[in-house]
Amino acid sequence: MALNATVAAANSLQETLYGGLDFSSLTWLEKQWVAWYIWIGNPIIATGLMSFLMHEIVYFGRCIPWIIIDAIPYFRQWKLQPNKIPTPAEQWECTKQVLFSHFTIELPAIWLFHPMAESFGMTTYQVPFPSWKTMVPQIFFFFFFEDLFHFLAHQALHKGVLYKHIHKLHHKYAAPFGLAAEYAHPAEVFILGTGTIAGPILYCYFTQNLHILTVYIWITLRLFQAIDAHSGYDFPWSLHNIVPFWSGAEHHDFHHMAFTNNFSTSFRWWDRIFGTDKKYLEYRARIKAAKIAMKNASKDKQEEMERRLMEEVEAEGQRAEAEVEREFSNKKTQ
Repeated sequence: MALNATVAAANSLQETLYGGLDFSSLTWLEKQWVAWYIWIGNPIIATGLMSFLMHEIVYFGRCIPWIIIDAIPYFRQWKLQPNKIPTPAEQWECTKQVLFSHFTIELPAIWLFHPMAESFGMTTYQVPFPSWKTMVPQIFFFFFFEDLFHFLAHQALHKGVLYKHIHKLHHKYAAPFGLAAEYAHPAEVFILGTGTIAGPILYCYFTQNLHILTVYIWITLRLFQAIDAHSGYDFPWSLHNIVPFWSGAEHHDFHHMAFTNNFSTSFRWWDRIFGTDKKYLEYRARIKAAKIAMKNASKDKQEEMERRLMEEVEAEGQRAEAEVEREFSNKKTQ
């Protein structure tokens, strides 16, 4: 009896969600999508569970290769700050904070995403999926929107109370590593996460043409970008060496080391337009000039030169950070 009732409920849900659909016309992935929603039996729960699992699997799955790379000395030749390798204790501490934010901020937001998305006209359980010609421009718009939002919000997080009580946690590591991409105060996760999800919501509101699969692809790419930017490694095949306006670890690592400059995430153009990369450009020019001047020096002396320049930049960054906190304290006492 119970089995018959379950089968009847599944058939009823299939009829409600997919009545009149020609299943033979679907791709393998689309059939799995339909099977998931029918198996869970509730579209809100199915979307919430799939969204959260996708986020956790992608985030930690992308972090694992960087954890392995950090443990292998061979890769230090491409490490931007080779003398600062995260310890297992630091990685575990980082993981605990990331999980705390995931379950306190991201899980509730993800769970409420289905009804909110549908209220703006987003399709979720529906098939067939949109074509790549439809999805690619949408994803580019999400990258553009998030990058601009992050550029502005990130600068605000470097001011007064927002830095002292929120963003300071993320700057604990002057040499970031993959897991540290979402090592942040829950309030920061909410603030910067808004840029990730507001683009799709606004796009959907105005166009009524967005499938949640496109959002999943966007979030996957965004997580890859954030984790790789915090990896601390610059390889010859890193994307910024192929696409000059891409940000990447080489760009963002300087922000953690110097505290100032390079506030954007995916692209370099906002920092270039508004001049928030001047110290970064000066630093790269100094490194280049020093390498030319010391081209005949030993490898040890060249590494010592780079280490000294890094220490100078980090010291300047520590003074800049102290100045922000001092200004906040002065305003608080006035």
